[in-house]
Amino acid sequence: MRNPKEKYLKAADYLIAARRNPTAFGGKRNFMIRGLFLGKFQPFHIGHLEVAKVILGEVDEIVLAIGSAQFSYTPENPFTAGERIEIARRSLLDGGVDLRHCLIVPVPDVGTHSIWVSYVKTFCPKFDVVYSNNNLVRTLFIEAGYQVKPSPLFNREKYSSAEIRRRMREKKDWRSLVSQSAAAYLEEIDSESRLSEIGAPTQEEHTP
Repeated sequence: MRNPKEKYLKAADYLIAARRNPTAFGGKRNFMIRGLFLGKFQPFHIGHLEVAKVILGEVDEIVLAIGSAQFSYTPENPFTAGERIEIARRSLLDGGVDLRHCLIVPVPDVGTHSIWVSYVKTFCPKFDVVYSNNNLVRTLFIEAGYQVKPSPLFNREKYSSAEIRRRMREKKDWRSLVSQSAAAYLEEIDSESRLSEIGAPTQEEHTP
């Protein structure tokens, strides 16, 4: 039996291919492709920036969904949704990204996997393709009928939000892992003192 989602998945591939080479698909295209890039971004770093730039090479607009938006001032989620949006925005500008092609949206957690995709959709503008390497996220969006593409990997051993938070707590070099304007803003909000006062997590961190 044919997978009922197959038609949609092929349509998403068609959209991306048509964007790359419109003349091969009947000339000028009259549609826009939007990609969803999910993450907690605690904080948004150079690795995230490079991933966003690669995604923007495939789509017209990117939706940066700031996950767990309701959490802040904890070891794994020290920054507020507003602060994370500011850091992401400054990083994108530093990277030469045109913000007219970026939408940054806070998305709180819902706590129930079966309704999570519908919940994300209520906070985000319409999107056509999802970028994620998280197995659960991939499964949920695929089952909801979306095309899910792997997020490009960019030196994940070096660029890690958990590593940045650790260095902030220990007052070691973290500025080289974020953009210049992001570093200035993180200094402005005294992120090192915040992380030091909050303390280390009680369990090993797994936040990307």
